[in-house]
Amino acid sequence: MKTLVVYFSHIGETYFDNGIRLVQKGNAEIIAEKAQRILGSDIFHIETIKSYPVNYKACCDEALIEQKNGEFPELKNYPSSIDEYEKFVFVYPCWWGTVPQAFFTFLSHYDFSDKEIYPICTHEGSGMGRSESDIERVCASAIVKSGLAVRGSKANECDDLLKDYLGK
Repeated sequence: MKTLVVYFSHIGETYFDNGIRLVQKGNAEIIAEKAQRILGSDIFHIETIKSYPVNYKACCDEALIEQKNGEFPELKNYPSSIDEYEKFVFVYPCWWGTVPQAFFTFLSHYDFSDKEIYPICTHEGSGMGRSESDIERVCASAIVKSGLAVRGSKANECDDLLKDYLGK
């Protein structure tokens, strides 16, 4: 069964252990790379044409506006096809209780019928939010598994947690 790890990650300021910290690699990217190594899978990075603000609050404000307005940011590129993959690991930050709008742009581009989806989100207290049900809604014919919520501040230390989740 061929697997693709798909991730969206913010680089810049991030909320981390009750404070703001500037990062050069987002928490979702760290987890996605770990998942790729564990699974020996392919990986795809969702990148938007527009850049999100580095400033944490400004990024959160922009994400909320996108969500409220139902905006779907344009992406720089897409895999030419997902037909060869049967299993997907989606890694993303929980923004305003769900998947970032850019991830929805990616999801709406493909037919995930009968594909297995394993959602993994990073957060600092919100858990999965409604991201699992939102993925199920957009990928109605997919088999969406129960997700894994990882505190972003623990992204560097989640290897065993990921191995347990991805091994199921």
